[in-house]
Amino acid sequence: MLRRKITPTMPVLAAVAGLCSLFPGVSGAVPASQANTTLFGPRVYVFDPTMSGTDINNVATSIFRTLESNEFSSERYALLFKPGAYSVNFNVGFYTHVAGLGQNPDDVTVNGGVNVNADWDNGNATRNFWRAIENLAIVPSNGQTQIAVSQAAPLRRLHIKGELHLFDFDSNWNAGWASGGFLADSIVDGLVVPASQQQWLSRNSQWARWNNAVWNMVFVGSNNTPTGQFPEPPYTVVTKTPVIREKPYLYVNGAGQYSVFVPALQTNTQGASWASGATPGQSISIDQFYIARPETASAASINSALGQGKHLLFTPGVYQLNDTIRITNANTVVLGIGLATLVPTSGQVAMSVADVDGVKVAGLTFDGGPVNSPSILEVGPTGSSRDHSANPTSLHDITVRTGGALLGRYDVGIKINSNHVIGDHFWLWRADHGTGAGWTSNVSKNGLVVNGSQVTIYGLFNEHHNEYQTLWNGNGGRVYFYQSEIPYDVPNQSSWMSKNGTLNGYASYKVADSVSTHEAWGLGIYSYFRDAAVKLNSAIEAPAVQGVKFHHMTTVWLNGTAGSEITHVINNTGDRVYANSPATAMRQTVTEFAGSGGGTNDTQAPSAPAGLTATAVSSSQINLSWNASSDNVGVAGYDIFRSGVQIASSTTTSYSNTGLTAATAYSYTVKARDAAGNVSAASNTASATTQSGGSTGAALSRAGWTATSSPTSGDVPANLLDGNMATRWSTGTPMVNGQSITIDMKASKTFNKIVMDSTGSDGDYARGYQVFVSNDGANWGSAIATGAGSGPVVTATFAARSGRYLRVVQTGSNSSWWSIREFNVYY
Repeated sequence: MLRRKITPTMPVLAAVAGLCSLFPGVSGAVPASQANTTLFGPRVYVFDPTMSGTDINNVATSIFRTLESNEFSSERYALLFKPGAYSVNFNVGFYTHVAGLGQNPDDVTVNGGVNVNADWDNGNATRNFWRAIENLAIVPSNGQTQIAVSQAAPLRRLHIKGELHLFDFDSNWNAGWASGGFLADSIVDGLVVPASQQQWLSRNSQWARWNNAVWNMVFVGSNNTPTGQFPEPPYTVVTKTPVIREKPYLYVNGAGQYSVFVPALQTNTQGASWASGATPGQSISIDQFYIARPETASAASINSALGQGKHLLFTPGVYQLNDTIRITNANTVVLGIGLATLVPTSGQVAMSVADVDGVKVAGLTFDGGPVNSPSILEVGPTGSSRDHSANPTSLHDITVRTGGALLGRYDVGIKINSNHVIGDHFWLWRADHGTGAGWTSNVSKNGLVVNGSQVTIYGLFNEHHNEYQTLWNGNGGRVYFYQSEIPYDVPNQSSWMSKNGTLNGYASYKVADSVSTHEAWGLGIYSYFRDAAVKLNSAIEAPAVQGVKFHHMTTVWLNGTAGSEITHVINNTGDRVYANSPATAMRQTVTEFAGSGGGTNDTQAPSAPAGLTATAVSSSQINLSWNASSDNVGVAGYDIFRSGVQIASSTTTSYSNTGLTAATAYSYTVKARDAAGNVSAASNTASATTQSGGSTGAALSRAGWTATSSPTSGDVPANLLDGNMATRWSTGTPMVNGQSITIDMKASKTFNKIVMDSTGSDGDYARGYQVFVSNDGANWGSAIATGAGSGPVVTATFAARSGRYLRVVQTGSNSSWWSIREFNVYY
């Protein structure tokens, strides 16, 4: 990560003079001790106050020495402290999570220090990622706690009983580099010194005094915030946090039992949730959680536990997943400790959340896998429409990466389709260095796509993706703090053109033309076009309509090829940044943007959509498609009408109308609209009759169907569907839980039975199975049937279902291979 070195003024240097920490001189491997023999596995150390402080220091320092500079390590650790006081002093390196196990921060007190320095890179903290410190009090022995971090290093529920310094010195005692950061639900008794920190978000926190700023410091719902008028100093203050649920956390209750505390949803808050008493919320016993460990857990075992109503706790490690983790039950808690990392290995969505109330996902890192995934974390399926305002899903401390640790690819990092979702600290990063980093190798189109309405995000860090970093399609969105670097490695201008090749580059923050309400505070967007003289027309693009507002925007030219630039800040407003000097060539700001509602005074309607067709694909679904309309400015979307009544809208040229009655005729028209509100004439009318709803008991035609499997062998999946009992598909390896076959029927079908015929390989039938159905091949929901085979012909029957994709997961164990000669579907 390239960052601009900032030389602080003399008052800042005076404030930080004398910063130092004490580190025990201990070396060697992490000692085996009783501290890492709990139910959470060997990478979780649970300390208690009766243990020797020297021994705790030895463990912590040994881990730090292993991970101090090991930026892309596969090792993960959690250091957890039971309630009480500890005399320890240690540093926190990569992939290390330090947390107190009290219900409130002051239940655990560290006398000495918990610090993060940047000695390994000569004071450059811009690569101090992937660590976490939370839920404890620190009484620093020298009066100063140093936490010199950048992205993906959240600080939560801390009580710093002294000063907090957010940077490190280089070898010449200059305040080096830092590019953070996130502080929430915390109290600092003394001064906070950002020094060279380029940007920072502090939410629901307080301090004695905040010392300085560089480019973009944002304060939401915090007390004793600094004063000044943007852009000098670059402070953005939002007095109250409109809606928040603090991150769930592991703790030890009064009976000495492990539990997970889930803070309550709160509105219009200011200050730390525990400042005047215990954080409101509820406790969930650990026995209601499936505790995943990377050496034993699989996608199948995790999904099975979730299907039984369990919550989910990921312990530290890297999880290779051959199937989507599906969160389908309302109010499920998914909590990672120790920077648990999930990798989809088969090109699937890594984790999906159904369109249900109150799911909490926290403390997870996702790596893009070797096969391109459509998205990594998906909240709600496409078309989600439920109202979750009373109990929204919330996402906390989520990192999504592609490249760096391994070569990975995906289209979208996080896709939010559900309404009212709360995001509480994201870093969505396409690697600019490390394994696989390259324009055409670790490809990711977008870091974040929001389709849901009323989505609120605090702390959105989003960098280096190939197209729009953030694409916001839903109404009512709010973002408090945005930090983004556009990609470094664009090879030439022609490779990076938006709007059908007519506009230089892709805006970092793109609000779709169809959006009528959106608001964002404190945005910083930076460029370093390393490889070519590339230009970006505007860092931010948004419709100029009433209800769209941006507050305090900054662009910065960090470095780059001569001739490169960000031409405008928002739309075509704001001057360009193109060089390191003069100061106005390096940094530009726009204080306020508010759409007037007049836009370009466009009064011309789009052309009517042409070629509308309607096709019945099942007894309950009709698919529509049409040709794109044209417009003098641009088409914002399409409205779909059934029998003259609007039923839906779409930003593409297709729509699937589901939930229909069997054997019934339906008629449709479509109208196009633009951002100014102009609406086209109606398209032609298209009609279709849904298929008969009755079951014939016959096998469905398999023409055109395809199959895939995990694992694969010389007995290819196509043999399942070839009508030849002399061929077979097989795993080529003994049966174990998690093996699967997936059938793509190429269109939505209605069915109520499947038959897996292994006749001729009579011992190769599934010893256990689960059957899943999906409309898109990514969101699978709960199993529609489960069972165990007892002979070569395995039949599963269930209530009639409709979908395009079928998946069978083998859940048993046997020395025989799992093989199937023919796979048939019936209705």
